[in-house]
Amino acid sequence: MLGTDTPTVVALCGSRRDASKTKVVLRAALSTARDRGADTRLVDLDAYDLPPFDADATDAGDATTLRRHVADADAVLLGTPNYHGSYSGVLKNALDYLGREEFGGKTVGLVEVAGGRFPGSALAHLRTVARTLNAWTLPVEVAVPSSHSTVRADEIVDDGVAERVADLGTDVVDYARLDDHPPCRPASTAGD
Repeated sequence: MLGTDTPTVVALCGSRRDASKTKVVLRAALSTARDRGADTRLVDLDAYDLPPFDADATDAGDATTLRRHVADADAVLLGTPNYHGSYSGVLKNALDYLGREEFGGKTVGLVEVAGGRFPGSALAHLRTVARTLNAWTLPVEVAVPSSHSTVRADEIVDDGVAERVADLGTDVVDYARLDDHPPCRPASTAGD
């Protein structure tokens, strides 16, 4: 952690697609985080040279840079498209280069973007990975269904999804430093 008054939030984008809807969603969450006073960085894994992980070559390519970005963060967002019911191989490969040294004690927010109507399984898998790395996963997670109609080239067009993404951006800043946790947000009274 950087030890400044301004928290740093880093988002790892597990999509390599040029018109990535995962990037759009992560950028929206980071925008809210910036509005809350955080320094933010989008780590577009497509721009990093990360060969398939080899435990005998842990500093290959841009691995050292990736580790530094995550180690310097106070909180991390992990974003992935849903590929065959789980998270992307590019994110898995990046996570293999990282470990408890980078994630231990950090707050982690999770985002899954799916073309279908029932996302969620990738979130469960990423939650397990984050916990294995001794990170704290936020209870607010964002599962984006039917991304072809909920996310456009530069914006989220579904109000409910946009609100959940904004909540995630807020929470990742508010809980960025475990020592300074704010009180829990009251449960929603919708439908009462």
